[in-house]
Amino acid sequence: MTMLLSQEQELLKDSAAAFLAQEAPVAQQRRLRDAKVEQGFDTSLWQQMVEMGWPVAVLPESHEGLAAGYLGMGAVFEAIGRNLSAQPLLSQAVLAPELLIRAGSAAQQAQWLPLLASGQARLALALEGKAGQHQADASGAVAEQSGTGWSLSGEKAFVLDGVGANGFVVQAVSGEGAPGLWLVPADAQGVSVSPMSVIDSRNMARVRFDQVALSAEMALVARPAARALEEVLDRARACLAAESLGLLREVFERTTSYLKERVQFDVQIGSFQALQHRAARLYVELELLESCVLAALEAIDSGREDKVPELVSMAKARASELCEKLCNEAIQLHGGIGVTDELDIGLFFKRARVLQRLLGDGSYHRNRFAQLKGF
Repeated sequence: MTMLLSQEQELLKDSAAAFLAQEAPVAQQRRLRDAKVEQGFDTSLWQQMVEMGWPVAVLPESHEGLAAGYLGMGAVFEAIGRNLSAQPLLSQAVLAPELLIRAGSAAQQAQWLPLLASGQARLALALEGKAGQHQADASGAVAEQSGTGWSLSGEKAFVLDGVGANGFVVQAVSGEGAPGLWLVPADAQGVSVSPMSVIDSRNMARVRFDQVALSAEMALVARPAARALEEVLDRARACLAAESLGLLREVFERTTSYLKERVQFDVQIGSFQALQHRAARLYVELELLESCVLAALEAIDSGREDKVPELVSMAKARASELCEKLCNEAIQLHGGIGVTDELDIGLFFKRARVLQRLLGDGSYHRNRFAQLKGF
């Protein structure tokens, strides 16, 4: 087993780091927030990412993808975390296309995959119920069979990149209790979308379905929905863990730099042994997180599907817990200035709070890991 990046992955990593630092740094996220941009990202900048091939980076060559692997994509997400770069990459490069490839029909793939690859359309996954609790079932929406077909009713919350999406892949439970996936156009009668206010100022939507007419062509049935969805969610969770790693490394480096610069009692506060010990413990936690993230990404690339769920949950659980621990420490070690909006640390803190929860928090993934290990 190797976790070294290939030459192609190294090029992807380096180009992403340079591009995001130049074009989508933390300052851009602050501008998007202050301007209250509803879609949460710069569309012209996203189109540049599309032209660089990011939406098809991990897709197989049989679907016109670059087959760069998740170790390469993980490096991109780490750079995203370091720069707080706002873009819909997770939903458009991982969630939507991977679901279409695994569970979509040939007609659905032919219609949507080229649109996603070119940036001409966006799909969002409507997963969570209105309570906002991560569920493995189809909480929040029900697809009922009627005399003329199916009807979808319910509400989904925290729909990632849902504002401005052209369609939704909706997880809904049938009247018999069986979960399923439906591809619903955003302009279908009975669909209404409203933005949600979230702490990191990104694109989150609440989507309501009021007796939306469903046809057989809208169902994703090429593979069992539950299995296909879990495989795709694990890939997205690994990317979120990689983004968390990048964010936390940036926060750690900014904090240690501050400890070396801040002078109190005529000495640098970084010379205080108590603060050195706190920083050392955080460094060890970061190194452990990196090992977990790389192991999860490598398992995906090597096709070890039997190990992917537990390795992904281990990485996501550790990332979620460290998002809270390290960012709390960073705020405290910065002292009073740490709670001001002028300091960028606060923006990292808010994004970390969202990353903690997305697609399952630490408690969810600790429990999932234990169950997978037979406890």
